Amino acid sequence: MEQQQLILSRVDLTVLPLLFLGLLVFQLDRMNIASALTAGFATDIKVDQSTINLGNQLMFMSIVILEIPSNILLQRVGPRKWIAGQVLAFGLVASLQIFVKNRTGFLVSRFILGLCESGYIPGAIYTLSTWYTRKELARRVAIFFFGMFGGNAISPLLATGILKLDSARGLRGWQWLFLVEGLFTIFVSLIILLFLPGTPDKPRPLLWSGIIKFTESDAHTLRERLRKDEQGKAPETQGMHISLQVVWRTVSHYKRWPHFISTFAVFSTWSPLTTYTPSIMVSLGWERTEANALAAVGAALALVFVFLFAYLSDVTNQRGASVIGAQVCYLVALIVTRQVHPHVGRWSQWGLWTAVNSLAVGYHATQNTWIQLNCPDPRERSIAIAMFVMSAISGLMVGTQYYQADDKPFYQTGLRTQIIMVSVGILFSILQVGIYKVHNKRVIVGGHDKTTAGETHQIYVP
Repeated sequence: MEQQQLILSRVDLTVLPLLFLGLLVFQLDRMNIASALTAGFATDIKVDQSTINLGNQLMFMSIVILEIPSNILLQRVGPRKWIAGQVLAFGLVASLQIFVKNRTGFLVSRFILGLCESGYIPGAIYTLSTWYTRKELARRVAIFFFGMFGGNAISPLLATGILKLDSARGLRGWQWLFLVEGLFTIFVSLIILLFLPGTPDKPRPLLWSGIIKFTESDAHTLRERLRKDEQGKAPETQGMHISLQVVWRTVSHYKRWPHFISTFAVFSTWSPLTTYTPSIMVSLGWERTEANALAAVGAALALVFVFLFAYLSDVTNQRGASVIGAQVCYLVALIVTRQVHPHVGRWSQWGLWTAVNSLAVGYHATQNTWIQLNCPDPRERSIAIAMFVMSAISGLMVGTQYYQADDKPFYQTGLRTQIIMVSVGILFSILQVGIYKVHNKRVIVGGHDKTTAGETHQIYVP
């Protein structure tokens, strides 16, 4: 047991932090536009808020387009090459945004950035599932998502410093922001290339043996613990063939669709928060630097709630209840903010927006783990993860339109839309729990037939 814990700690010190780091720069590069807007970006390239919304919409749409194909390619190429290559690609595109001069350039750059980022999240999550058992996975996925939500938290903090370079060497502050963070992403891609292990079958990094090494005995131990955790679970990602039949079987598995609808509905409400929270702080009367710093507080607190609900779901094994509880907390924060916001002072208003941002994504990592636990076939799991991310990104794409210019500065209409969407998401989460419980009851009493491919006698985690 001690030997297994030692080997597991090596995974925690290599695979997990590198994938986390990749997601952090992923989020920095697509969401630093929120801070760029406070530095005159829209004015400089002569676009309005509707164009900013459209650009983000195109970015999310292009991510969705290549999500499943990217995950299939991951199986054939392997995580060592594919993940490092992706991070390098979107780092280059992010850096080149300094040359954006007009509406067309902005829209094209956002679309290409999305294409380069597509597949990173499901690919990384699936890679984690090849290293960890089901019991260990929820907290690791939560830590991985800290990269996304942490990137959202530190982005305005980094911007407070980088934007002070405004006019240095003839570049505007927002150009420095895109350049510095894009170059950092390229540097991260090189780190991943050098240090990321492949799979328990091929744990050696691509270019050298790495600092933390896995022996053949370690690799064997990792493979065996995964097989014991779930009969038939294959730990390898590279070389696994995913046929169109498997893709169709996963996509048409209607009993898991409430997961995706709930994710689409609730996650859509996070999109306008990531784009406009710093601008809302400016509207409350703070200067640019203060506004970016204050906007970071809610995003930082979100990390606590993501981990808290993931921890509760692990301890209780009540995955659905944990997701629903997190979504209900978020709904309450939205309702209170919309009702109270017009009647309180500036610091109270900041507190309300901080609460909304803190609770906006508490359910997200637990929802992902809940889906994975109900996909026993690793090929099906890979596609289901991609579908989860596609539903989330599709939600973000729709959510870019929730906050409109005529609803400034505090977006009362947008908040009402968010309340409706979160309510819809909660209903589908409740429906998902009900579907699983009814199915399990039928299996236990012997009333469930064996005609559904891949589902024979499967007991779901409700």
